[in-house]
Amino acid sequence: MMSNFLSSLLDTAIVPGFSRIGFLVRSRVNHWDQVSSYDLTGKVVVITGPTSGLGKECVRILAPTGAQLVLVARNKEKCEDVISSVRNICTGPEPVCVVAEMGDLLSVGKAAREIATRFPQIFAVVHNAGALLNSRQVSPQGIEQTVSSHVLGPHLLTTVLLANLIATQGRVVTVSSGGMYSAELPNIDGKRTLEMRTDIYNGSKQYAIAKRAQVTLNEIWATKERSVHFDSMHPGWADTPGVQESIPAFQRITKPILRSPEQGADTIAWLAAVQPIPGPSGSFWSDREVRSIHKLPMTRRSDTAEARTNLWNWCNQAIAPYLSE
Repeated sequence: MMSNFLSSLLDTAIVPGFSRIGFLVRSRVNHWDQVSSYDLTGKVVVITGPTSGLGKECVRILAPTGAQLVLVARNKEKCEDVISSVRNICTGPEPVCVVAEMGDLLSVGKAAREIATRFPQIFAVVHNAGALLNSRQVSPQGIEQTVSSHVLGPHLLTTVLLANLIATQGRVVTVSSGGMYSAELPNIDGKRTLEMRTDIYNGSKQYAIAKRAQVTLNEIWATKERSVHFDSMHPGWADTPGVQESIPAFQRITKPILRSPEQGADTIAWLAAVQPIPGPSGSFWSDREVRSIHKLPMTRRSDTAEARTNLWNWCNQAIAPYLSE
């Protein structure tokens, strides 16, 4: 009871809850075990964005579990460097690199079909790839890059690999961000879209909108496919290359309390490995505990059944051309 009270207090205060303080308090009070000691022998775990930051740390945490890691990265050389860096601690097969740019739907579709053919049974898919862009960019398909890489690319990968996940009653873990707490869910009704226009573009706001869409899709997936466990999470404030490059002022100010990449990646790896996951499908997690996806009344009000249906339909229409060759 005391641990729940402390955790809720930290979460309400935001700064201590999202910082390394929250991680250290929760991990010690709850006596967390080491994910690296789990046994995932014979299980396939797919991880996107594995070459830096939280993704790279997730690979390092899971390497000693005996899992077959499938690393989806846009840069083959960097991916191979990561594989080399964990070779001496891997207890299962050597990790496999599959090249794909998660914002390029043609590339994601091709990679997903390659993975589906090569690995008929998949235990976990970790959607970690993405970035916060300070200027508006578009994908090869003409879609705003943040939305394409954080929302549509993962949705396409999940859809193609769904049968492989059902075969093992597996799980999908989506790495979101606490930044999504500030964003409403746009109602894509022909007048609104997830994509911000060039004249009003704000990278941090676009990122928050995409992250809001991620956690909402996670909940929708949980109602659509009950044979697979769907979970999203936020890692708190971690000192990663992405944070250093995208929001350097924030990184400089908060550096003394930022989490290490290992601390930020802990719940990601834990959700990918723990058996069974101790919470309902569709949950949103932080520090191994289920959290609400809303902190503000305005975001709760925007989260309507119509907005959810429109988001689901829009995503499916966008990925439809890339589901098959």
